Amino acid sequence: MPSKAAEDYLKHIFLLHQRAQEDLVPMGDLAESMGVVPGTATSMVKKLNAARLVNYEAYSGVKLTAKGRRIALQVLRRHRIIETLLVKTFGLDWSEVHDEAEQLEHTISDRLLERIDVFLGHPTTDPHGDPIPSAQGQLPKSSPRRLSDCSQGEKVTICRIVDQDQDFLRFIEQHGLKPGSQVQIDVIDEAGDSIRILPERKKPLIMGSHAARKLLVESSG
Repeated sequence: MPSKAAEDYLKHIFLLHQRAQEDLVPMGDLAESMGVVPGTATSMVKKLNAARLVNYEAYSGVKLTAKGRRIALQVLRRHRIIETLLVKTFGLDWSEVHDEAEQLEHTISDRLLERIDVFLGHPTTDPHGDPIPSAQGQLPKSSPRRLSDCSQGEKVTICRIVDQDQDFLRFIEQHGLKPGSQVQIDVIDEAGDSIRILPERKKPLIMGSHAARKLLVESSG
């Protein structure tokens, strides 16, 4: 079985690839995501390459092999089911469960995980809207857009928050922008690089484009 560190690297490579939609994840991006210097990241990636969990191209980047991808999805499944359990069953705040799940995802057994999944009713997303991979390693199909890419006047439903920073999640909750919430794009200010949105039952909010890119949405119909 891969070590905790190896699982973390595989998970981060998968997430970085999803966000960038590029064939290879740059080593600089991986090092930054892991909070280590590039040399440390390169040393680990070379070990993963030797174990055939990744394909590493010097000076270009890294990508997961099929085996590495399966492990990354298993880790994400554990992480997101644990987050769901902590929020729905134990009442922890959704802004605080990420770090807890980071620890527990490496220790929980597959048998216990599947019991928890049944107990929770087989959720397909976690409290932040992140999709939960199935036990077979499949992700639910969806085609969300960034809030920043929406058109003026459009009504959309928030479906996912891609930034797990505690302060950002508290900001999202304060302004009624948790997954499932509906908003309307009121004004797009290209000069100011911001948008003005109208959340349900909340005051209008001016949000910078950088923050708006962290909210994924679907059309409300």
